[in-house]
Amino acid sequence: MEKANPDEKILSYNDVVLRRSDLDILSGPYFLNDRIIEFYFSYLSSCSEEILLMPPSITFWIMNCPAESLKEFLDPLHLPQKKLVIFPVNDNDDVSEAEGGYHWSLLAFERSDNTFVHHDSSGGGWNKGPAKRLYNAVKKFMSVSSSAANPIYRECTDSPHQVNGYDCGMYVLAIARVICSWYVSKDKDGDNMWFSAVKEQVTSSAVAAMRNEILGLIKGLMPTKRDLPTKS
Repeated sequence: MEKANPDEKILSYNDVVLRRSDLDILSGPYFLNDRIIEFYFSYLSSCSEEILLMPPSITFWIMNCPAESLKEFLDPLHLPQKKLVIFPVNDNDDVSEAEGGYHWSLLAFERSDNTFVHHDSSGGGWNKGPAKRLYNAVKKFMSVSSSAANPIYRECTDSPHQVNGYDCGMYVLAIARVICSWYVSKDKDGDNMWFSAVKEQVTSSAVAAMRNEILGLIKGLMPTKRDLPTKS
């Protein structure tokens, strides 16, 4: 039997191309790569035009972009028009290795509170330094007016904790999903922040089940043989 090619393209979704190796990552106890996070962020982004879920590659560039070039880079993202912005944070500090690093966390900006909130599933603040670096790079670009007060930074000390050494990326996706759901329904539930929703819904069992959910989502979006172009 011919062995499957891990680099085979299996899905093109918006601007994200997934490969067969990405299915293997989701099928086993493995650290998530940039492509899977970008795919799921792109999937979540359909819930509201007021929400921006930043791809990992863009977040990485913001954290490492020369200060004099940052405004030109960020202007097309229209950050001042977004009510909620979610960034995946990675501890990679090697600009020559775009998909390096050992840990994922999440930084979310909520406009009505003018606050950045950092969720780190490590339980020990592993990514606090990278998150603060990202916050310091982007904070002054969140408002239309340069005279507006800068957003504050908040470290969420009550974030759900992962129970293994590889699920940090899954916690980022799970927390991002809850925050997006909270934003869409917040006028109805009256809760002014998402903390209680995250604490209730992002459990170790829910995160474990989410691997299979995303795997099923990808397989459901993959083209069937009859959808593929035929050779002339």
